[in-house]
Amino acid sequence: MACWIGIASADHVRGGVAGGFAQLGHGRQDAIRALRRGDWLAYYAPREGMGTGAPVQTFTAIGRVTSDAPYHAAQAMGFHPYRVDVDYVAEARPAAIRPLLEGLDLTRGHKEHWGLLLRGPKRRITPDDMRRIAAAMGVPPGALDRAD
Repeated sequence: MACWIGIASADHVRGGVAGGFAQLGHGRQDAIRALRRGDWLAYYAPREGMGTGAPVQTFTAIGRVTSDAPYHAAQAMGFHPYRVDVDYVAEARPAAIRPLLEGLDLTRGHKEHWGLLLRGPKRRITPDDMRRIAAAMGVPPGALDRAD
């Protein structure tokens, strides 16, 4: 199992959760290519909208990838993003990142410039970091360790 943080606006994350999928980097294949069935994905939203809107700086959704590999999806106006299907944890609630900064392996020691670490479409993280994020989001202990 690999663990990932996907970086996307809160409104884009809501669309993915509603549709049971994830897409990263504006649907680019290279942005989502590494995700595979059984991987965990926590979405971090820097802002409400794509480059606009109020700052959110929150983990907004978490789930497990259920696709074997990314696939091409058809969307409006000839847009064909690459996606993976995700089983999102319904009980998860948003969790602000700032209280977690010194506890995450990814950001520990980078309190001043942590935002630079969360640029681009995704970051691979340790299973321990994913457990910390999941706990902050109210995901039941042990849920990430199930071999569904």
